[in-house]
Amino acid sequence: MTPLRPFSALRVLDLSTEIAGPYATKLLCDQGADVLKVEQAPGDPLRRRTAARITLPEDTDAALFQFLNAGKRAALCDAADPAQRARLRELAAEADVVVESGGPGALDQRVGSLTELRAANPRLCVVSISPWGLTGPFAARPATEWTLQAATGFIARRGAPDRGPVGAGGRLGEYAAGAFAAVAALAAWTAARATGAGRHVDVSIFEAMIACGPVFADLNGQFIGGLLPMYFDTPSIEPAADGWVGFAPVTSQQWQDFCLMIGRPEIGKDERFRWAQERSAHLAFFQEVIHSWTRARKVAEILEQTELLRIPSAPVGNGESLPRTDHFLERGVFVENPHGFLQPRAPIALAEVERTEVERAPRLGEHALSFRNRPHDPPRFDAGGSEALAGLRIVDLTAFWAGPFVTNTLAMLGADVIKVESIQRPDGIRFVNAKPGVPVWEASSIFSGVNSEKRDITLCLDRDEGRRALRALVERADALIENFSARVLEQWGLCWETLSAWNPRLVLVRMPGWGLDGPWRDRTGFAMNIEQACGIAWRGGYPDQPMSANVCDPVGGLHAVVALFAALEHRRTTGRGQQVEVPLVEPGLNLAAEQVIEYSAYGVLLGSQGNRGPDAAPQGVYTGRDGERLAIAVANDAQWRALASLFAGSHALFADAALASTAERHARADEIDDALAWVGSQHGAAELAERLVAAGVPAQLLVNAHRVMPHPQLEHRGYYQSLEHPHTGRARYPGLPFVGLADGRPRRPPPTLGQHNREVLAGELGIAEDELARWERDGIIGTQPAWIQPQGGRT
Repeated sequence: MTPLRPFSALRVLDLSTEIAGPYATKLLCDQGADVLKVEQAPGDPLRRRTAARITLPEDTDAALFQFLNAGKRAALCDAADPAQRARLRELAAEADVVVESGGPGALDQRVGSLTELRAANPRLCVVSISPWGLTGPFAARPATEWTLQAATGFIARRGAPDRGPVGAGGRLGEYAAGAFAAVAALAAWTAARATGAGRHVDVSIFEAMIACGPVFADLNGQFIGGLLPMYFDTPSIEPAADGWVGFAPVTSQQWQDFCLMIGRPEIGKDERFRWAQERSAHLAFFQEVIHSWTRARKVAEILEQTELLRIPSAPVGNGESLPRTDHFLERGVFVENPHGFLQPRAPIALAEVERTEVERAPRLGEHALSFRNRPHDPPRFDAGGSEALAGLRIVDLTAFWAGPFVTNTLAMLGADVIKVESIQRPDGIRFVNAKPGVPVWEASSIFSGVNSEKRDITLCLDRDEGRRALRALVERADALIENFSARVLEQWGLCWETLSAWNPRLVLVRMPGWGLDGPWRDRTGFAMNIEQACGIAWRGGYPDQPMSANVCDPVGGLHAVVALFAALEHRRTTGRGQQVEVPLVEPGLNLAAEQVIEYSAYGVLLGSQGNRGPDAAPQGVYTGRDGERLAIAVANDAQWRALASLFAGSHALFADAALASTAERHARADEIDDALAWVGSQHGAAELAERLVAAGVPAQLLVNAHRVMPHPQLEHRGYYQSLEHPHTGRARYPGLPFVGLADGRPRRPPPTLGQHNREVLAGELGIAEDELARWERDGIIGTQPAWIQPQGGRT
């Protein structure tokens, strides 16, 4: 172990507030970056905000603020004071990265123009985080995460038809944007050290939420067409005799085993119900069948049976139960914050870097406007071009969503990613949401969305020839990334000791769902189970029905990208590779950390409020006279005054002066909802949304996820790129949710199965043509699944 943390050479000037920016700088600070948080009086609003709406003593900061800002230092700076503003510009000249979240024009007003800052520090990188991005027709449009959920299509898709659409709680989109911003900061810093030129990276929360929320719905809409129907996953989170239990039988075999377990094997054999959307369409029937079984059994009994049958499942965690859960206790996941509450530890484990204790968060203005002394100045990263990760080679053994999201992100940052599948076990996500009329394994919208920019080979790793070829790849690689269950790599004889013997500079990134040890180590699980277990689902649905949000895969993947940057930075200073562990459940616990934090700090158990939330008041989904729906979120008193002035002449409630208080609006939420329902009955939803937006009130028509495009803001920023695929034709493919790097947009469509076998195996590894022909005959390589063409096929 070394006491020097990987980002100890990184200086970050943090001008951000709320969640997204501070979470980005937290991820950097956790790995050793010197983060100086510079605030303007009265300070970051998060210092006084609690989800439980607790009134804090004047000299006390909120627990969530203390979690997000632990280990940083904090100084005050009045931008109106010429001397202090000048000092802030001097700090920018000393910094590597500035992170800010003030919106269009804020950086100029607070510090100075980018041109001025770059004149003093050409290598300075600036990461700006805003709802829509800093430029474009929507740049100044008022928004909250709630209205952005509506704009992405997330809300309209989610829920039971008889209960109406429901969003997700916990401000997950802001955490997603924060994770992307951390990746952007590290990519920009890496590129700046390679070229001597800084980058300005403009992160859009809207785009981050598209990337992490609607599961590549735009591609799915292009492949399948029509509108995306409302969806309520079943089986998912179901009532047991003593609480809630979560299921996620994703594969056909898991679904059949689930039906066998509940005593209804005939349902599992019914071809109609193999598809989750069809089960959702028969929700009442399935709830009756499933609940008659689950309500008669306790959670522990159910989990014991699912584990025996390897059906993905989990207990449903919350702020009170999580720290007492056996798996998290044994792994030491929850730790004491110096301010006296529990929190999840940093979700990244580097084998050669010891975890450090959580440090306390700074008080307002506690420190001077200065950085710590830089401990060392590492050598420049020898990149081959302007792309952040040019010259980096990744062996990709990942499957489904979380792991491929990691390698897709790395590929769009310039890395050469070689995806390794087999014809016996292709990536399972190839067979989900497929375009009809073409080979099913080449037509999945999810696979397509998360695998652009990669090359693809097939190798049967159960055969000696396949393992020898993999060894040759590993010997030439910088990193190998996998997200199997903990036992799988060892079953192939690919333990860390073997891989590091092949290549001592290799970084092995492992992403097991539950971790490499602990009681749940060998449990089967998907992201839905992770969200059930970590608390995300507890705040994610109707008040009486927890629901997963399906953001854990991509956001967890972004934490693995940060971990890889950390391991590569460590390698630059030591010359050694290492094993990195990023269990998907631990980023999930960090996203849901507020629940454990506020329960241990204030004794309040947070839960779902449906479409309401702890901050904006009112907040909800309302129906226009045309039957269309819109989301409204009044984030502050000024926005309430603007809304009330629009409708005070038509409804008496909006003239009530007492509602100028946020607390009063929370207390009278039912009355306000009734009044807004009446307003909706007088106007079309789109018309009402635009009137509110023009008055400065966040509002957004609920968009069907298949109809997000065309969108003027996405078109302005070039978020989607049109690419031609040999089977699915021309379609839009998503990029990364930021602009300002030379990369971040896809240029190559997703690969077909085994598309690059000869390019890689013959052209780069030197395997002879007659040998490859034998491998094809023997099924070691191929271009079609083995059950379609058992002998494989020529590339």
